[in-house]
Amino acid sequence: MSKRRLFGTDGIRGEANVFPMTPEVALRVGMAVAAHFGEQGRVLVGKDTRLSGYLLESALASGLCAMGADVWFVGPIPTPGIAYLARSMRASAGVVISASHNPYADNGIKIFAADGYKLPDDVEAHLEQLMDEGALEHARARGAAIGRAWRIDDAAGRYITHLKHSFPTSADLLGMTIVVDCAHGAAYKIAPTVLEELGAKVIAIGVDPDGLNINDHVGATHPEVLSAKVRETGADLGIALDGDADRVIFSDERGAIVDGDAILAMCARDLHQRAALRGGSVVATVMSNLGLERSLAEVGVGLTRTPVGDRYVVEAMRAAGCNLGGEQSGHLVFIDHATTGDGMIAALQVLTIMRRTGSPLSTLARVMTPIPQVLRNLAVARRAPLETLPQLGRAIRQAEQDLGDTGRVLVRFSGTEAKLRVMVECEDDGRAAEVVARICEVAQAELGVAGAG
Repeated sequence: MSKRRLFGTDGIRGEANVFPMTPEVALRVGMAVAAHFGEQGRVLVGKDTRLSGYLLESALASGLCAMGADVWFVGPIPTPGIAYLARSMRASAGVVISASHNPYADNGIKIFAADGYKLPDDVEAHLEQLMDEGALEHARARGAAIGRAWRIDDAAGRYITHLKHSFPTSADLLGMTIVVDCAHGAAYKIAPTVLEELGAKVIAIGVDPDGLNINDHVGATHPEVLSAKVRETGADLGIALDGDADRVIFSDERGAIVDGDAILAMCARDLHQRAALRGGSVVATVMSNLGLERSLAEVGVGLTRTPVGDRYVVEAMRAAGCNLGGEQSGHLVFIDHATTGDGMIAALQVLTIMRRTGSPLSTLARVMTPIPQVLRNLAVARRAPLETLPQLGRAIRQAEQDLGDTGRVLVRFSGTEAKLRVMVECEDDGRAAEVVARICEVAQAELGVAGAG
C-alpha cells in the first residue's frame, strides 16, 4: 500500500481553505469515503464550532452524494459522539470536521468506520488512492441513484444518554459543584447538560462559540483558566475539554492541574483493585511520564507504549485485550464505554471514583508522582526523517548516554503541525532543560528552524 500523503496521526488537518483543507479536497474525501464504505451507504457528518465548518461540510456532503451515499448531518457534536452514533445508528461511516485543539483558522477531517473505530493506516492510504484525479469519475451516481441528505435533530440527545449510561445508575452528583470549560467548542451544550442532569451544580465557561473563539485561551490547552475558576468558586473540581471534546484535563479542588497520566494512574489502580482491569497492562504513548510507569508497577500493572496518537493507543489496546489507555495530553480511552478518546466519558469515570471512595481529586491524584519533563516545540522550515539528520542523531545519542537510566529523550515531528517536538525527562528539571536546549540548538542549525514555540 502506498505511503499516506494527506492523512497524519489524526486525519487530515491544516489551515482552512488552504491545501489540503480546501473544499476541493473535502469533496474528494467524500467521494472516496462513499466508494470505500459502500456507495449506497449512509454517512454521518458532524463538526465542531469553527466558521470553516460550513464550507467543508457542504463540500464533503457533495462528494458523498455524488457517489450515491446518503448524508446524515448532525451539526456541532464532539468527535467521540460521531464515533458512538456511527455504530449505534448503523451508519456506513462517520466523518468529523474538526481540528481538535488547534486555533479556529485550522480545520481537519477525521473518519470513523461503522464500528466506531478510527481507520488504520492502510485504509487511509487506500482513500488517498481513491481521491486521485480520475480514480472515481467512472463511478459517479446518476439519476435516482444520487445521494440525499437529512439533518438528524436528536443526535445530541442520543449522545447525552450514552454518556449518562457510563455513570453508575445508583450514583449521582448531588451536592457537587463542578466547573466545566468547553473551549467554545463542540461540547458547549452537551457537557453542562450531562453534569446538570446527574445532579451537579455546574459553572460553565467556554460555552459561547462564535466561530472564531474555539480554543482561544480556554479549554484543555489552557487549563490555567479552569484552575483559576475552581479556586475562585470553591468548586469540587474542574473539567477542561478541547474543541472537539476528545481530550480532557482536570483541576483538583485546590486548583492544581491533573493531566492524562495522573488520570490513567488513578483509574488503572481503581480498576485493578476491583479486578476489572483487562490485559494486565495500560496502553499509553511514548510521551507518557515515567511516573505513570512507576505508579502502575507498584501494583503489578504493566505499561505498553505506542507512537503518539490515540488511534495507535486504541489499536494496541484491541490487540492486547486492554480496556484502559490514553495520552498525557488528555486523550483517555475507556474501551468498555467508548471506541475512541472521550473527554466526558473520562470525566464521568473520575467522578465515579470520587463518589465511590469519598475522596477529593487531590487525594486520588497522589498515586502518581510525575518525573520532571521539559518539552519544547520548534517550528521547522522542513521535515526530514530523523535518520537522515546526522548531527541531530549524534546529539540525541549523546543525551541518552549522559542520562542513562535516570531519564528519557524523545525527539519527533508532530503529526498534525509543522513542528519538531523535543522532550527530555529526568529527576533534575534543570538538567532536563539543559539537554533540551542542546538538542534544539543542533536541530535549529541542521533543519533551518523558522522559530520556537
